[in-house]
Amino acid sequence: MAEETKAMTLRLQKRQADELEAVARVDEVSVAEAVRSAIDAHIAARRADAEFRDRLRRALEEQRDILERLAR
Repeated sequence: MAEETKAMTLRLQKRQADELEAVARVDEVSVAEAVRSAIDAHIAARRADAEFRDRLRRALEEQRDILERLAR
């Protein structure tokens, strides 16, 4: 079964778009694939960052508290 997808709009400066298109062309991938790869790399880097994980845990706890209050 294919993974579900979600369409998104991304606004880039012209310079960024031109450079992204050039990188994708040289790597022989679509711009969409180049963006997905960059996003995967960014998420992996965030997951490896201990400070980010601490902030994530705090945000999770805050949201849990809010959701539990709303459920009462």
